[in-house]
Amino acid sequence: MRRLDGKICVITGAARGIGFAIATRFRAEGATVILTDRDGDTGRQAAQSLGAAFYELDVREEADWLRLADSVPVADVVVNNAGVTGFEEGAVDHDPENATLGAWRAVHSVNLDGTFLGCRYAIRAMKGKGTGSIINISSRSGIVGVPLAAAYASSKAAVRNHTKSVALYCAQQGWRMRCNSIHPAAILTPMWQPMLGTGPDREARMAALVSDTPLKRFGLPEEVAAVAAMLAADESAYITGAELQIDGGLLAGSTAPPG
Repeated sequence: MRRLDGKICVITGAARGIGFAIATRFRAEGATVILTDRDGDTGRQAAQSLGAAFYELDVREEADWLRLADSVPVADVVVNNAGVTGFEEGAVDHDPENATLGAWRAVHSVNLDGTFLGCRYAIRAMKGKGTGSIINISSRSGIVGVPLAAAYASSKAAVRNHTKSVALYCAQQGWRMRCNSIHPAAILTPMWQPMLGTGPDREARMAALVSDTPLKRFGLPEEVAAVAAMLAADESAYITGAELQIDGGLLAGSTAPPG
């Protein structure tokens, strides 16, 4: 049997990047995969390529989660992956002095509120069986300060902590429902493309961006997906409230903030 045979797995922000890589790996492991994303067109194309289901979902919107619960009332695995940096539309001040309240709230509404709603959905979708795995995608930035991306760092730190609260709550209820967080550092996804470019200096830019990483390279979405598959599988039944760093060794020797 494959590791996830018979499991219903819901993944947010699954149209591209880490979310799509997790969906791809879960399908390969035998899961029934449900992709969600607020980008309906890209999400439907991604789901079709995997032979999976798709639901349009804005993680900030409680009504969207309630509609998903009506359509998918039972789940075995929920991956709260959807997230934003706050820089998707270009340069915006996100330092503690100059960030606007609106910019601060915009990041937290996706990264933190979306994860809260996703965890609440997961608990309700799993407690009938009393077993399941909730996987929250946090970040290396949830462990260290990031002066120029304070909202992002704050939101991911909150995801890290909420994961532990959910894990303890589920254990207190006597459920075999686990909740863990994954903390990627520099993972080569489309969000890096504006910084890397396509010119002859691309390789030099890549090397500079990971110069402080012991393994001297970007991580790959598939490497994050491999860890998510382990946490989703029954083999990790004794792991809950844990945080797994995928950072090429970065935090092994330093807690210095990202440049």
